[in-house]
Amino acid sequence: MLKLYGFPVSNYTNMVELALLEKGIPFEYVLTFPEQTPEFLARSPRGKVPFLGTPQGFINEADAILDYLEDIGPARRLLPEDPHVRATVRALMKEIELYIELPARACFAEAFFGGSVPAAIKSKAREDLQAGFATLRRHARFAPYVTGDTFTLADIVFLYSVDLAATVGKQLFGLDLLGDLPAAKTLLQRLGENPHVKAIAAKREAGTAAFVAAVRARLQATT
Repeated sequence: MLKLYGFPVSNYTNMVELALLEKGIPFEYVLTFPEQTPEFLARSPRGKVPFLGTPQGFINEADAILDYLEDIGPARRLLPEDPHVRATVRALMKEIELYIELPARACFAEAFFGGSVPAAIKSKAREDLQAGFATLRRHARFAPYVTGDTFTLADIVFLYSVDLAATVGKQLFGLDLLGDLPAAKTLLQRLGENPHVKAIAAKREAGTAAFVAAVRARLQATT
């Protein structure tokens, strides 16, 4: 059986867990937090989560794991068969990750954990987030899903990236990044009604307070 190593507050772990659940692939969830020990690095070379235990060994990086799950779990496809449509899904996944999730992540310490982010990094994040949401507005279809009428991996990446980024935009910059994207708001609500998404959200909610406290303590210890 596959083993998913991660923790419920990790949005990338949530992406992989939702794909596993939606595809109906049996797996064991192993609560795991990032480490830099030699033992951990032997399984995850950068010391991050999620990573996936398979009969052949470990796979790290969420996008690589999602590709692997698509290859081994054909019962429900989360990538289209048509090469052009599949490439469009992958492009949107990458755009959301690079231009929305990553700029927001640069500000997580201040937005969520009481830390401080240098002004130059925040300025660039603000600019990148505005450009990223503009890219999403131009490229996504929201008909009703991100790339059309079918739920795909792009919707999973969207779900666990855009809401966090919008929160960063509002809390740090006073921006309503979803203000002119009502279809994106509607999709977030629609995805939130999915039973698997609700189960993942419940686990995340249960673990958030302790995780935030731990990160805040670590940040205070280094300042």
